[in-house]
Amino acid sequence: MTLQRQIGFWLASLFLLVLLLVLLRDVLLPFIAALALAYLLDPLADRLERLGMSRLAATLVILVVFLLLFVLALVLLVPLLGQQLSALVQKLPTDAARLQSLVLERGGPWLERLGGAELAKDAQSSLGNIVGEATKWVGSVLQGLWTGGTAIIGLFSLLVLTPVIAFYLLVDWDRMVATVDGWLPLDHRETIRGLLHEMDRSIAGFLRGQALVCLLLGLFYAVGLSLLGVNFGALIGIISGFLSFIPYVGSLTGLVLSVGVAIVQFWPDWTMPLATLAVFAAGQFLEGNIFQPKFVGDSIGVHPVWLMFALLAFGTLFGFVGLLLAVPLAAVIGVLCRFALRQYLASNIYHGGSAARAAEAAAKIRAEG
Repeated sequence: MTLQRQIGFWLASLFLLVLLLVLLRDVLLPFIAALALAYLLDPLADRLERLGMSRLAATLVILVVFLLLFVLALVLLVPLLGQQLSALVQKLPTDAARLQSLVLERGGPWLERLGGAELAKDAQSSLGNIVGEATKWVGSVLQGLWTGGTAIIGLFSLLVLTPVIAFYLLVDWDRMVATVDGWLPLDHRETIRGLLHEMDRSIAGFLRGQALVCLLLGLFYAVGLSLLGVNFGALIGIISGFLSFIPYVGSLTGLVLSVGVAIVQFWPDWTMPLATLAVFAAGQFLEGNIFQPKFVGDSIGVHPVWLMFALLAFGTLFGFVGLLLAVPLAAVIGVLCRFALRQYLASNIYHGGSAARAAEAAAKIRAEG
């Protein structure tokens, strides 16, 4: 097969894959979640196999323990978070209006000094419109999560189908990997294996490490805000921890929400808002100096800006399924780009003909003597 045909084949395969993702994105969620779950749990199954358990028994033990822990977490957290979410939806317009009045009360005199009463009036009108639209949007989104029929059906299929699909995938994981390995082109098998190994190391290191970082940060923020007595502290902390897989987004979201709530709740006392700020400062210190270096490191090898772009792009194209696929695909694209760069730096296009001939002559001399 010529180079042009090879390129055409892989481009057609990529186009077909993207087309399938677009057409089937509404039904792919439990399958993608099960694939991610089986991928993350496969090393544990391999370890149990080395201890003498069969693959079927190891899979059953792992999934049963995982489901028990998951159900226990739901039983403990769902009532608390559901209560706080309902209260947040009800109090959001009032708190937003209160925060708006506080901002205008403190910032109004400064605006009048800068541009007169007209500027202060315009600022008040603009801020009121922004707060009103934001409140309506957040309220509709939160209510839609609980009342939307599609969301409920998707959640039901996710909770019911995902463990079943993950069980079958985890049992046959090694067999599937060996089968796919046998499909690799013979002429480029070792190169592709090397790339796949690099992708596996990058994806697995990031997913397992980042999942643990999100869990630890969510617990830290939830416990810290709850101890301070901030309204909806547990909910804000869990949301911040969950969003921490997006660089800077989780911490900024939690910081804005918690400080805003603390200002409205404790005004005119600035002690608690400052204490809330200190909780997030401590969380950022732990994440940047302890959690990230220890559990994640530089495993993914992708710049945070590219990661945020991937999350936004794939989320827009494929919805929630795209969010699940964004990090693995960003890691895969990063590995392929680094490989292409290495190939370019070793090619005649980069070195030029004379440099290539000089390198070949030097290699020949070293080989001969």
